Amino acid sequence: MNHTQWKLARERKAAEGYAEPPEVEAMRTEIRMAFDLGQAVYDRRTELGISQTELAKRANMTQPQVSKLELGGTVPTLPLLARLAKALDASLNIALDGDTSTVAFIAHAA
Repeated sequence: MNHTQWKLARERKAAEGYAEPPEVEAMRTEIRMAFDLGQAVYDRRTELGISQTELAKRANMTQPQVSKLELGGTVPTLPLLARLAKALDASLNIALDGDTSTVAFIAHAA
C-alpha cells in the first residue's frame, strides 16, 4: 500500500466514524510534542546562526544527539532542557493544554 492509498483508507475510516485506539492517539500526541520541541530548538539555533556541532558543544551533547532532538526523535530530560536553554541564550517556555503544546525559546535581552 503506497502513501496515497493509505491516506485515502484513513480518510474513509474517519468518515465512517472510526476512532483510533487511545494508545495510538497518545503516541501521536507524544510524537507531536517531541517534534514541536525539536522545531523550536532548530528555529532558535538557526536564528543564532550556529551549527548543530556548536550547539552540542554549548549544551554538553554530541552533534548526533542534537540532530535527533531537532528531528523529534527523542524526549529530553529536564536537566537537558535547562542546558539547551542556556546554550541557546534563551528562556524555554512550554505550554501544555490537553493534547496541544506550545514550545518557544525566548531570547534573553541583550
